[in-house]
Amino acid sequence: MSAIIAGRFDSFATAETMASRLRARGFADKDLNLFYVNPPGQHAVYPLGGDHAADAGARKSGFGAIAGVLLGAAVGAAVGAALISAVSATPPLSILVMVFAIGLGAYLGSLAGALALARTARRDPLTGQPPVRNAGVVLAAHVTSGDTATVASLLRQGGAKDVERADGHWVDGRWVDFDPLVPPVPVEAAEARERS
Repeated sequence: MSAIIAGRFDSFATAETMASRLRARGFADKDLNLFYVNPPGQHAVYPLGGDHAADAGARKSGFGAIAGVLLGAAVGAAVGAALISAVSATPPLSILVMVFAIGLGAYLGSLAGALALARTARRDPLTGQPPVRNAGVVLAAHVTSGDTATVASLLRQGGAKDVERADGHWVDGRWVDFDPLVPPVPVEAAEARERS
């Protein structure tokens, strides 16, 4: 495993400029890797596209739909009974009103129940959003000297966002085990984890 420091840039031109600065600081071409990361959900991990087989937040929505059907049908029956008594409907019309009210209540209840229990599985504690790797041009540097903090600082000064540290496999000038589905681990968090 090798120490890798990477940062995300908005354009290839900016990332190339930063790569030139790192070369001027002694980095060899074989220690720099420049590549583009697609937006979340667009990595075509599956044959029909997408990054995940199923949405992790939708796991409990089936239970919510069933509970919603039962609750909605009960509410629909109560509303239907109230309508029948309010308009003094005859038996054929009262059956139709009751069936319609129960069906509509069950349908609306299933939607509300499914949506109520559909949640995103994991959320970032600071932003409240699911952790993702943002799209952009990534410049990764294979750091053999052990001075990862300096490289991270240089990347930030060059305009990099999401500066991260990873321990990965570096082969023939490439970060070969890079996974676009894994959110970046900020340099500070990775180093704090190493110290503890």
